[in-house]
Order: sequence, then structure tokens, then C-alpha cells
Amino acid sequence: MLRLLTVLLFMLVGIFIIDQTIKSLFLDGYRYYSEYMDLILVYNKGVAFSMFSFLAEYLKYLQLLLIIGVLAYAIYLQKICYALPIGILLGGAFSNVYDRFIHEGVVDMFYYHAWPYPLFGQDGFAVFNFADVMIDFAIIWLLVLNYKPKLCKS
Repeated sequence: MLRLLTVLLFMLVGIFIIDQTIKSLFLDGYRYYSEYMDLILVYNKGVAFSMFSFLAEYLKYLQLLLIIGVLAYAIYLQKICYALPIGILLGGAFSNVYDRFIHEGVVDMFYYHAWPYPLFGQDGFAVFNFADVMIDFAIIWLLVLNYKPKLCKS
């Protein structure tokens, strides 16, 4: 149990620090524009693609409840193989919720507007941040662990 919590906490803190450091660059005025991807500053008041932005102030509290639920589930499972992906997921989630409390929206900066999306008539894809990528990565990792239980021996 102590090993699980230690791994989970180190991953959570590590992802949080990396994401907040990257975001601080953009909050300090860093910008970059290219043909395929722009590095800009955007405050997302909702979740993915600004969904649920109508929940405004309540969204951050709902997300905190979800984070606490994921943490409780990880402790309940007591499987060390879940510690890394859940720690990554929680680090990204905490970083984004922290933004909601401090900046009243999630700080996003990577605007991808190149292939293949112009093929579908869209002007661009989405604006996202490092925490979003880490959350997606962790979810894929957790899905693999759930569908391939042999990979999780503890």
C-alpha cells in the first residue's frame, strides 16, 4: 500500500510540476506560430472542446469529486501496476483543476491546425495542453491493463 501511494504521489507531483511549468511560459507571454501548430494562450472554461462550459463555477467541483473517486478506486484496487497510469492521470487532472481555481479556466496552448483535419473541412483541431496529453496517455494505458490482465501481476 505504501509503495502504491508513493509511486502514485511521485507521478502526480511530477506531471503537475511539468504541466504548470509549461503553462507559466505562456502566461508570461511566450507565443509561436507555424504552418501546422501554433503555441498560443487560451483559457478553456469547459472540458474537451469547451463542452460543459455552461456549468461555469460548478465544473471544477465536479472534477474534484471525480479525482477523489479515481484516487479512492486506486487505493481500493491496491495494484501497483495501476499506480503509474493513475498517478499520471491524477497529475494532469489536478493541474487542470488547479488552473480553474487560479485562472478561472484551463490554460491551453497547443493549437494543432494541420493534416488530417483540413481534409474534413475544419479550420483546426483543438487547443490542448500537456496535462490533456498525459490524461489521454494514462487512459489508454489503463484500458490496456484492463483488457490484458496478464500485464498486471500485482
